[in-house]
This record gives sequence, structure tokens and C-alpha cells, in this order.
Amino acid sequence: MATDFSSIPVIDISPLLAKADDPKMAEDPGVLEVVRQLDKACTEAGFFYVKGHGVPETLLKEVRDVTRRFFELPYEEKAKIKMTPAAGYRGYQRIGENITKGVLDMHEAIDCYREVTKGMYGDLGKTMEGSNQWPQNPPIFKVLMEEYISLCTDLARKIMRGIALALGGSPDEFEGQRAGDPFWVMRLIGYPCVSSVNGTHVLKHDIGCGAHTDYGLLTLLNQDDDINALQVRNLSGEWISAPPVPGSFVCNIGDMLKIYSNGLYESTFHRVINDNSKYRVSVPYFYETNFDTTVEPLDTHKTRANGNKKFERPIYGEHLVRKVLTNFVLE
Repeated sequence: MATDFSSIPVIDISPLLAKADDPKMAEDPGVLEVVRQLDKACTEAGFFYVKGHGVPETLLKEVRDVTRRFFELPYEEKAKIKMTPAAGYRGYQRIGENITKGVLDMHEAIDCYREVTKGMYGDLGKTMEGSNQWPQNPPIFKVLMEEYISLCTDLARKIMRGIALALGGSPDEFEGQRAGDPFWVMRLIGYPCVSSVNGTHVLKHDIGCGAHTDYGLLTLLNQDDDINALQVRNLSGEWISAPPVPGSFVCNIGDMLKIYSNGLYESTFHRVINDNSKYRVSVPYFYETNFDTTVEPLDTHKTRANGNKKFERPIYGEHLVRKVLTNFVLE
């Protein structure tokens, strides 16, 4: 149900976070105001910025800086953690190895997933079995990223409690069987500037990452403060800029939340075009359902009022694996 939005709202979620684990959170006026803003943003754009999120701005910057330092290393060094199917599609991929809808993307990345041990999800999870490949250089990489992932996981859980209220449910709709044991995905992405990629000239308007929707529930994007490259498509097909708001996360909803909302919330198409003369780093963290959950619309007065929508009942892990198996060109 996206609209012809022309900008993306900024929401101070600190009142929600202050009461997120209070059994009476739904009675708090501050929480209800945040819930109202979340509902409006998810209905109209599927995108919003959050401030007052409690993750230190110094940590946001350190995560980007450490990522940038890794991408500045020689390819031979980066290739030590090269993505392979044997690693559960975790690790580094060079520029042009990621594909969106059949087109090569102009970015390099490290892909990380919640670690999946052998047999953890039976046949459903075999493709994703493996441990994350963290760079040895710089040495703090693994500890820093695991701390960051923990904070993002907790933050996303609390935002989803607000979204559950926005959909007319109880705060814990997305816990238990739905997302009480959430899967997560994180990508550390580097977008080259317009001048060159691997020594060859890059044309202006090359696509850093092609138009796509995200797969799960909620995305938290940590992007460089001084580079404008993210674009979001409104209902009329116009590409609306999502410029950096320092200290914030850009949030957007994914395919699974579209289904849970019975189509009230849209997983909005977005893309990246880095037309700048600077290398751009972005770190999206994706908060997902339980890996083996079958997803179907919530049963609330709001979702029922939106009529009988026809959605497949995907198992999230199957949805993810289908995407992963078509996303890469690996040597």
C-alpha cells in the first residue's frame, strides 16, 4: 500500500525503547505516538529513519571504518575469506560477483549469517550450514561485529514490538513461533566511486545494487554520513533519495512483514547508485523470522479489515535459500 511519498520520515523511537519490555507498554502515550508514526511510515513508504535508538554513534562509525579498511586491502588478502558454498555462502565476494535480477552489481561485500550448525534445521538448512568468515586483519573485526550484531538484534526486536502494536496486535506477535528465535543476515558492502573499478573506468549511473526488496522482517542500514546513493521507489515509479541522516539507521520492511501485515505494509523496491567521487560503505543488518517458520498474515482487526489477500505461505528458510542460490557468480 505504498504511496507517492516524496521523502522518508525520521522517527525518534526512544519512548518505545524505554518501555519496550514493559507489560503495559501499549498504554503509554509516548509509545503510542511512536507506534502511530511507525504505522504511517510503513503504510506510506515502507521506509523510515530511526534516531534515539541507543546504539552509540561512535560504534556505527567504527563498524563502517573497519569495513572500509578491509576493502582497502589487496585482493589476495580479501580472498582469504572468499565466499564459497562450503561456508554456507558466507564470506567475501569481489565487485561483479553479486547479481540482482540477472545484472552484475558494482559492489564488493562480506556476507554474514546467523551461524547454522550441521543438522540444525534438517534438510531445510543444509545450504546455510557454516560459520562466518571474519577477517584476521584488522584483529578487532570479529569482536566488534559480534557486539554490533547483538545490539542490532535487540534493537530490531524492540522496533518489531512497536510494529506489532501498529498492526493491531499484542507487542509479542513477532516472538515465539514467528520470530522468537530470529535468523539474521548482515552484509558489509563497499561501493566504488565513479572513477574506477579494478582499474577500469566506471560510468556515471552504474548500478551499485539493483532494484530489489528485502527478504525478511526489518532492515537496519548503517550508511556513510556524507554520501548520497540510496534510492527508494514510490508508487508512481519515481526514485526518491534517502540521504544520510548522521547517527540514524535507515529502516525498511521486508517481504515477510508484507505478508504478516496482509499487504497493509509494502516491501518497497530500492537501489544504490554511487555517483560520487568517494568510495561508499554501507552495512545493512536484516532481522528475520525463525528460519523454519511458515509465514502467513497476522489475525488482527487491522489485517482482517484489509480483506482476503492471496499470499503463498512461504517458509522463510526456503525463501532465503532460493534467493541465495541465484545471487552470486562465484569462480
